[in-house]
Amino acid sequence: MKKNMVILFSILSLSFVLFACSNKEDSAKESSSDQVTIEFMHTSVEQERLTVIDKLIEKFEKENPDIKIKQVVTEESNLNTKIITLAQSGELPEVVEVGQDYAKVMDKDELIDKDAVQEIIESVGADEYYDGALRLVRSEDGNSYRGVPISGWVQGIWYNKEMLESEGFEEPKNWDELLEIAKAFTDEKNQQYGIALPTVESNYSEQAFSQFALSNDANVLDADGNETFNTPEMKEALEFYDELSEYTMPGSNDTTEVKDAFMNGSAPMALYSTYLLPGIYSDGDPSNVGFAIPTQKNEAVFGTVSSFTITSGLEDKQKEAAQTFVEFMSQPENTTDWILMAPGGAQPVHKGVVENETYKSNEVIQAFGELSDEIAESFNDIQVFGVVGDSNFVKMGDITSTGAIPTMINNVTVGGQDIQKALDETEARIQEVTK
Repeated sequence: MKKNMVILFSILSLSFVLFACSNKEDSAKESSSDQVTIEFMHTSVEQERLTVIDKLIEKFEKENPDIKIKQVVTEESNLNTKIITLAQSGELPEVVEVGQDYAKVMDKDELIDKDAVQEIIESVGADEYYDGALRLVRSEDGNSYRGVPISGWVQGIWYNKEMLESEGFEEPKNWDELLEIAKAFTDEKNQQYGIALPTVESNYSEQAFSQFALSNDANVLDADGNETFNTPEMKEALEFYDELSEYTMPGSNDTTEVKDAFMNGSAPMALYSTYLLPGIYSDGDPSNVGFAIPTQKNEAVFGTVSSFTITSGLEDKQKEAAQTFVEFMSQPENTTDWILMAPGGAQPVHKGVVENETYKSNEVIQAFGELSDEIAESFNDIQVFGVVGDSNFVKMGDITSTGAIPTMINNVTVGGQDIQKALDETEARIQEVTK
């Protein structure tokens, strides 16, 4: 009898264990089904940057245990090809870090969920971003956005305060003053030049020239997206850029030549992006550097924005998870960590970052003092070719891809081509892709 009771108790105990295990398995399956994994593609391949991103993702997943983030790390030079390949196979990550120019391509190919992006910007608050940053990610119709801005950089005229003061000059306020300073410092026999200026046949020259053209109210497209390149205002800008290039280093100057000339004191001014600042911090005197904006009829700052975009065609769970992640990354404290992966070079596009204590206390940001705030606020003055009012025309990307404008600049400044002939030839090339 006792033996039978023992056997019965053993059976009941085993049944209870099996039942409990079964419940745990069912619960685990249910929990697993509630969890969603999304992919995040970005171009921060350096280990120190990956460490920062890993911590941000760890923080996000702790706050959102039902969402897992899988990173897809891609070299910036391979990003465009990677996006095309993944899009063709239907495997495009849910969240993609993308520059403003390639965002136009993705928009053209209908790879962006602009409604999802719009919801995030409205949630964060459009007025929390600098106006220029939003203009750079605005859609062609002006009614939506291609991405949520996360960081950016601006380009202008950097000048050595002490060098300018030694000749009785202050910050150049307009074209005439800029030219006067450039003339005063140029001594070719001693390899001294007034300004380090790009003249190479590349996008760098187009970006630099665009600042002078746009400050003179000359754009490539009008408010309706029609080609409007060959105008008196554009000719005046090209004539000025050509004259200014007489006081820069000979030959086709690219980023290396321009940066080196400014850093070694061969030129008191240089047209360069904010990625000049980390070098000045480590090898120069941050307090001796000023920032001027090319100005004629108005101020024109060239700038770019990196944004996080949500890809199209997602299921509801993936879309919601992607939006939650981008909103998290758009919080000032998290965006600050992202920007400080490259302090000085990467600039805040969100006003909350500028006020963030972690950002303000960073040693690089502190070293440049009030200049850091001045540079961030210059996002409000951003103008680029192809952005007219609230419209950001896709076809400008096709125009830039032809290389017509930098070819024109190089032909004029280095090759000595007649300016009107150069404008006529460039206009013809632009018209070919805007028909």
